[in-house]
Amino acid sequence: MEAAEGQCADAHPTTPDTRLPETVPHDRAFAHPALFYRGEAEYLDATLGFVRDGLAAGEPVAVAVPTPRLALLRDALGEQGREVHFTDMSQAGRNPGRIIPGVLRAFYDAHRPGPVRIIGEPVWPGRTALEYPACVQHEALINAAFAGRAATILCPYDAEGLAPPALADARATHPVVIEGGREQVSPGYAPERAVAAHNTPLPEPGHAAAFAFDTGRLRAARQFAVKVAAGLGLAGARLDDLALAAAELTTNSVRHGGGSGEIRVWAADGEVVCEVRDAGLIEDPLAGRHVPVPGRPGGRGLLMVHRLADLVRVHTGPAGTVIRCHLAPADAT
Repeated sequence: MEAAEGQCADAHPTTPDTRLPETVPHDRAFAHPALFYRGEAEYLDATLGFVRDGLAAGEPVAVAVPTPRLALLRDALGEQGREVHFTDMSQAGRNPGRIIPGVLRAFYDAHRPGPVRIIGEPVWPGRTALEYPACVQHEALINAAFAGRAATILCPYDAEGLAPPALADARATHPVVIEGGREQVSPGYAPERAVAAHNTPLPEPGHAAAFAFDTGRLRAARQFAVKVAAGLGLAGARLDDLALAAAELTTNSVRHGGGSGEIRVWAADGEVVCEVRDAGLIEDPLAGRHVPVPGRPGGRGLLMVHRLADLVRVHTGPAGTVIRCHLAPADAT
């Protein structure tokens, strides 16, 4: 399926710059520490120092954290905050799959070749069980996406509000952990294994409307998805978003997933879910997160789906690929 995207963008499905390191990298350009903080004072002490050190060094600085922390840092920085690029991660990172291209790489590319400093907090208490696996995979994939790039991305973790498994995952996805003012190499660093651990079969819905498609039934598949979604309450721009996501995913299935597939649509927890499955295999772990290269065709389908959806979950393996996108009504986003 979207293995195709990596193949369109690159000559091979998995190129050297997208493979995930299993050991702590000796990368003088890129740093990706996790910050385990306990309480507001500890959070501010570490993050303000990080920001101010960057500004003093003349480095562009971005802060992408959830709403309450965003206000906290803005207030604490005062006039210095005018020099910082702020992003509400609650909105921009609601779908973890769009953080690398839409938040992190967008800031880095605007200031390339760097160095830049970014605070990115994609995991916080309140993330749902559906969102969390995508968060872990995102954190792991940062290491491959930024390898060799002059950037430091500090990722805060609420050590009091998050469950122990979340902190264990943070140690697996970050080569360095800062805790209690001390910086230590993470002995559990294994980003590739973290991605694989959350590449699990997706739970089956109680009921879903399904439509089988092939090359001659792409338009019918899109129309089917739109009709079902409209019946479930999706409307306006959000219905247009679903139509475009369905078109991208089904087209990819025909081109790269064996020539056919199945699309399913259902409602769950106030959202409309659209799923496409086929016989393809995603081999590039960064599929859907690559920043498109101007003039190079392909490689934009899953990237667009990530931009459109509130959450994208993927399960891929030798038996095939399932891509599931969640869209909430406009008044719920």
